[in-house]
Amino acid sequence: MKFVQIIDYKTERPDGMNTLMDKWVEQTKGKRTATHSVVGQDRTDASHYVEIVEFPSHEEAMKNSHLPETDRLFQEMVALCDGMPSFTDLDVVRDEQLNAATARRVFDEICVAGDLDVIDQVYAPDYRDHDVMKEEDTVTGSDVMRGDVTRWRAAFDFAFTLDDQIAQGDDVVTRWSWTGLHKGAFMGVQPTGKQCTMTGTTTFRFHDGKIQEGWWHYDTMGLMRQLGVI
Repeated sequence: MKFVQIIDYKTERPDGMNTLMDKWVEQTKGKRTATHSVVGQDRTDASHYVEIVEFPSHEEAMKNSHLPETDRLFQEMVALCDGMPSFTDLDVVRDEQLNAATARRVFDEICVAGDLDVIDQVYAPDYRDHDVMKEEDTVTGSDVMRGDVTRWRAAFDFAFTLDDQIAQGDDVVTRWSWTGLHKGAFMGVQPTGKQCTMTGTTTFRFHDGKIQEGWWHYDTMGLMRQLGVI
């Protein structure tokens, strides 16, 4: 189970605290088990800070705590703080990346299920699309997806398997596998009845909860080879 530790402290020396953390990161290369750290400053009290540190599990967090570098960090941190920092240990019982969930809707509800009404729910009106199959580097507008989905669904009965997904900041990257039965004309190729497979990666950049820009990279050469074009 994923585990997070919340460190609550006050300091008038944030630069010293940043230098201390940079030193710890450098000294614990290859040894630390912390995977993610976020530091927030209280908008109503500039001396009040909260740090959230993420670990794969409580056991891994304990390994991190027992590092000599972590012990030195704590001693030096206390010296920089106004009073003793407080620590709260939490087992993560729900971890939902909302943008990642929206990205999955593109594959499940729009592409496979063909629900084009969902497009306006998840795409910005001025969406910018980059696709390796298109001559233009950038095509703008959410209607781009309507046209793309309609053409692909007319040419193939297909399904996606989402192999991996990484969400960071405003970006969501999805690595996927695709299987499709060629039933209609596609890129000038008449229906072959062949079962084709393809792998690819899609990166979505979000803004205000909607997809603002997308990059589609996939094995077009492999697909054309399976269709007998190459």
